[in-house]
Amino acid sequence: MAEFTDHLTDDHAAMIARQPVFFVATAAPDARINLSPKGYDSFRVLGPKRVAWLDLAGSGNETNAHLLADGRITIMMCNFQQPALILRIYGRGRPVLPADPQWQDLSRHFTLLPGTRQIFDIAVESVQTSCGWGVPVMTLDHERTTLTKYHAQQDPEAWAARYAARDRSIDGLPGRPTDRYIAGDSLADGSV
Repeated sequence: MAEFTDHLTDDHAAMIARQPVFFVATAAPDARINLSPKGYDSFRVLGPKRVAWLDLAGSGNETNAHLLADGRITIMMCNFQQPALILRIYGRGRPVLPADPQWQDLSRHFTLLPGTRQIFDIAVESVQTSCGWGVPVMTLDHERTTLTKYHAQQDPEAWAARYAARDRSIDGLPGRPTDRYIAGDSLADGSV
């Protein structure tokens, strides 16, 4: 049976902290629904009504464009261990880029990784838990390092030019690409 709350509890936060993967869904009017898996140690519960995750550059920037156009977001966590549990966070989000004034405060919650392009800041509107009995029990073998290795090897100017050109979603919605390249721990203190 599904249960709803208007905030994250301590039990929710503990379950979230144990998950090595989460899923993000966004949509905008007349655009495709975007559903993306996320990994690394990139998700943070900042309070009962606020979460955030560190986003690395990838093949597109759909979440950014959808949040600018519509703001709605759903995040899903599946407990692949025992006990079975699915947790969904419904809210409204916004991208925070390194050039934004909020970056300094928000980035201190994360270890910045090569290819960091933005942090998504989410205001929690409701939380739903459900049984998850149909989700398999699985174990994590290891994190893939391919994405961070790729970004660590890039020339900062070429990286910035390539990702600045990705200023549209696949449906043509405008986005805010970052012009900052973050390699290794060069900006781990949150400075830009």
